[in-house]
Amino acid sequence: MTSKLFSPFPLRGLSLPNRIVVAPMCQYSADDGSLTDWHLMHLGQFAAGGAGLIMVEATGVEAAGRITLGCSGLYSDANEAALARTVRFCRDHGAAKLGLQLAHAGRKASCHRPWQGRMPLGAGEGAWQTYGPSALAFDRDWHTPEELNRAGLDRIKAGFVQAAKRAQRIGFDLLEVHCAHGYLLHSFLSPLSNRRGDDYGGAQENRLRFPLEVFAAVREVWPEDKPLGLRVSASDWAPGGWDIEGTIAFAKALKDLGCDFMDVSSGGNAADQKIDTGPGYQTHFAAAVRRETGLATMAVGEITEPIQAETILKTGQADLIALARGLLYDPRWPWHAAQALGDKAFCPPQYLRAHPTLVP
Repeated sequence: MTSKLFSPFPLRGLSLPNRIVVAPMCQYSADDGSLTDWHLMHLGQFAAGGAGLIMVEATGVEAAGRITLGCSGLYSDANEAALARTVRFCRDHGAAKLGLQLAHAGRKASCHRPWQGRMPLGAGEGAWQTYGPSALAFDRDWHTPEELNRAGLDRIKAGFVQAAKRAQRIGFDLLEVHCAHGYLLHSFLSPLSNRRGDDYGGAQENRLRFPLEVFAAVREVWPEDKPLGLRVSASDWAPGGWDIEGTIAFAKALKDLGCDFMDVSSGGNAADQKIDTGPGYQTHFAAAVRRETGLATMAVGEITEPIQAETILKTGQADLIALARGLLYDPRWPWHAAQALGDKAFCPPQYLRAHPTLVP
């Protein structure tokens, strides 16, 4: 019997060969937004590893939308050319479909890389002006963002549109708008970070407005036959913050705009968040969105074992399984999952002699 994990999954005109997704993982190794040989190796290993969909890391739609100086961007011809090179390599040597996460870091931009401490850059370290729905810093000692005015909102929306057009020229199969982890679009959703007094703040309907406008603008230029989804933080894990009820309302509005899937994560917007982590700790959020809206959902967060992933799918909690740290630890996770579930995963011919489902 074919496992659920290794069954194909349709999204618009796209058919994923299986339901294993390489989650977008920031590598902090780009050069002025352009991917490097590190990314060729990083993403190429997953192309050889048998996943159904590879998501390229959060990619800034403008230079100021990067988290760090080493983050990926798609705001220049050089960025586009470097990204196209990596995409070509993955297509030449793998069977996975390829997706891109478009992002703007908002008030959490202009920071050091994780291994350099994650704290905001200083004036002599290349710091830049950050932006947000309100002039509220993420935490003590963080940059105070500039509250976006009409011109700023229009500039950033246009950045998402232009990046989507570049992604289409490169040939991506799927796009995901990043609206999670305290970055710009998420910070508009949450009352903890959005204290505006205009049509983009206050009531929930207003706080949804800018993320929905951005999504609609991207959907308008992204090809009709290609899937477009969104990553969301379903909870701020902080009192008075964004929650699953708001997420479901947001998902319903997105579905009306042509959203094809929701990648359901959580947290990242409140420095004092209290997250109750554990194996599959976010899957109930994905299940709630799927149940209440009918949208396809992607589950992510401490999913490490093949049987765990299969159970999430078979019990209807999600349609796709995204892995990040588990794949960094074991880039051949799909091979080993196929072996555990009695199924098969893609393998390039150069590696056939070692494939566990093909070698006795």
